[in-house]
Amino acid sequence: MMKKTSETKLRVRYQETDQMGVVYHANYLVWFESGRTEFMREHGFSYKKLEEKGILLPVVDIHCKYLYSAKYDDLVVVRTSIKDWNKWKIIFSYEVLNHETGQCLAKGESSHLWVDRDMKRVNLKKAVPELYDWFIRFTGEGK
Repeated sequence: MMKKTSETKLRVRYQETDQMGVVYHANYLVWFESGRTEFMREHGFSYKKLEEKGILLPVVDIHCKYLYSAKYDDLVVVRTSIKDWNKWKIIFSYEVLNHETGQCLAKGESSHLWVDRDMKRVNLKKAVPELYDWFIRFTGEGK
């Protein structure tokens, strides 16, 4: 059975911090993307494979709740999972944790539409049935 989450470790780089010595807020969204990309790769459907099949996943909504600061040289873990999905869209959820303490630093979600290269919405079930079937097997539910 496949695990439902993925964990991506990242070391905070100096250029990711602001004048106060903490990670600049927009970098968490970049980390979400890293987590999402690794989640897909780890579970057998990389972004590259999606694009080769003519499917893109633009972000249509994203938010982040900041709880504690990450600082230069901290090792953080981005825990990524699928919150919800259907044949029209997918929603990922994220937690950014301090690797050493386990403290949750931030939480968020991003929503994405399944679109073709012309940025027109597609029905995943019709456009890439093997991916749709993969989601059913992975999540245990068809939508």
